[in-house]
Amino acid sequence: MEPNIKLSPHFTLRELVRSGKAIALGIDNTPPDDVINSLIIVCCRILEPVRGHFQRPFSVNSGYRCPELNQALRGSKTSQHMLGQAVDFEVPGVANYDLAMWMSTNLIYDQLILENYKSGDPGSGWVHCSIISGKNRMQLLTINGNRKSEGLIA
Repeated sequence: MEPNIKLSPHFTLRELVRSGKAIALGIDNTPPDDVINSLIIVCCRILEPVRGHFQRPFSVNSGYRCPELNQALRGSKTSQHMLGQAVDFEVPGVANYDLAMWMSTNLIYDQLILENYKSGDPGSGWVHCSIISGKNRMQLLTINGNRKSEGLIA
């Protein structure tokens, strides 16, 4: 599939599969065709609403990860990134806590995780969000290192 194909008005396939780690290790991070629909859902139901609300462009830190890349990144063996259902990102000029808080009350998601956020440091960490085609769990978590907490912890 053409990497410059638009998955939504503002996001391309290239943005959702780009990985510096994959390039450095020579890993082909091209998703199988059956993952593309999941990436479209992520773009249309997570990324586009965030872009529309905050009115600013942003880049994806991590989208689709093939199993080899996920292992190289020490990702979970059950990571939704490998299914094209998850994305990690930040919005410039928006505290990651505020981003996660807005998403938690305005979007449907499977998991929404505020990762490695440090209170008082608005640019710390990132937001992980996943969505599935079907019934979503609406699971809201904060993860700092090995500590996992239900809800958003500032």
